Amino acid sequence: MQRNEAYELRRLIRGRLDDEVGTIRREAERRLALVYPSPYTVAMSSLGYQTIYRIINELPGWSAERAFLPDDLDAWRRARLPLMTYESETPVAEMPVLAFSVAYELEVTGLFDCLELAGLPLFSSERDEHHPLILAGGPLTFSNPLPLGPFVDAVLIGEAEDMLAPVLDIAASGGPRHEVLRQLGNLPGVWVPSLHGASLPPVQKADDALLPARSQILTPHTELRSMFLIEPERGCSRGCTYCVMRRSTNGGMRLVPPDEVMRLMPIEARRVGLVGAAVTDHPKIAEIVRRIVDSGREVGISSLRADRLTDELVGLLARGGYRTLTTASDGVSERMREIIQRKTKEKHIVRAAELAKLHGIRTFKLYEMVGVPGETDDDLDELVRFATELGKILPTALGVAPFVAKRNTPLDGTPFAGIPEVEAKLERLRKGLRGKAEVRPTSARWAWVEYVLAQGNPEAGLQALAAHKAGGRFADWRKAFSDETATRRSLRVVS
Repeated sequence: MQRNEAYELRRLIRGRLDDEVGTIRREAERRLALVYPSPYTVAMSSLGYQTIYRIINELPGWSAERAFLPDDLDAWRRARLPLMTYESETPVAEMPVLAFSVAYELEVTGLFDCLELAGLPLFSSERDEHHPLILAGGPLTFSNPLPLGPFVDAVLIGEAEDMLAPVLDIAASGGPRHEVLRQLGNLPGVWVPSLHGASLPPVQKADDALLPARSQILTPHTELRSMFLIEPERGCSRGCTYCVMRRSTNGGMRLVPPDEVMRLMPIEARRVGLVGAAVTDHPKIAEIVRRIVDSGREVGISSLRADRLTDELVGLLARGGYRTLTTASDGVSERMREIIQRKTKEKHIVRAAELAKLHGIRTFKLYEMVGVPGETDDDLDELVRFATELGKILPTALGVAPFVAKRNTPLDGTPFAGIPEVEAKLERLRKGLRGKAEVRPTSARWAWVEYVLAQGNPEAGLQALAAHKAGGRFADWRKAFSDETATRRSLRVVS
């Protein structure tokens, strides 16, 4: 039975590889495993992950092979398979370096699972010269990577494109582990928890010449289905107080010319995703979309700002395959949007819905946050009234997420509204919009877990491990974050 299950799991990997376009198979003196602590379908939709994969494979003397958190962890454990790379099915523990790309707080448990499947000690303090060097980077590093501290050897903070070569040169130097870590700790933007404690370096900015990030591999085995991803801009010029990517991060908004976007688009890509924090703020976004659509491709945009949508742009999106127009206002009322410096007005959102209807788009989706400091029932009732009006224009769905304060934002340190309070707010919206607009909420409980990790220090990582080992249910997280005994037990393991 074990043998059959192992065969089927390997066959899944090989089937995915067969369906990929753009996979890199490179012989090199040094290899590393680029690990994503979520399943393949999520990882291969990550523009950053794909970009780093390509960059490492372009470095002299290096090749990168991919590994992912398995879709079915229990099946991998039953089959007694180690975590392995897709390109060569090499156990990642045999690689000299494991580089994790971590997107958000709750993926810390995926890191635990990956290290366990690899047969590696979870704590950096328990690994020695015989173990791989464990690096981490990714979007989480723009806000708060501190909970990763007990488990990784070094973290690349911010945009990693410029940091990769010097970091990997030191990693491959062959020196003693403590000397490698010391040298890494001297590099700009590299956090070595064993040396720096909870003191993080500034977020790094890549050279603009290295832009844009773009897909290396096209695969049908993601929600985006063989979509080529590229960033026509990086960063944001706006000042929303809750957002890690606001204008003060990494020089604001950096633009890529339309000609460069089109030049880098592979001929075989029939679907194109434009990715960035503020894509529709690009002054030439209509030109870019028009050129993509005129080439016979479908198009998607990751961030539609309602105040930037024009008749021309919405018409192009409809031609490019849009059936649902999605935008965000984030604050539930005009008053709340002013407080968080989100400049979207009701008139912008109404106009977006009207343009969507005009161009044959079938549904309208609006993202909101609840539980922002200062929010009242009157603000929620304003959203009920407004969403009701939108529903008369087009079938409308609200994606509602509890507000989670992030580090490196003006709202850093703001307390979580509370699980009962957030659930009451969500119920007020559901009740008020029943039969008028759909409400699709994010769990208040898991938002609280995200909040504790987002605001946490390295000890929060130990508490996350305690929750993970107890089973990973919400009750386990609640107990871990309130149980000093569990934390002390983890601390004894670290020491």
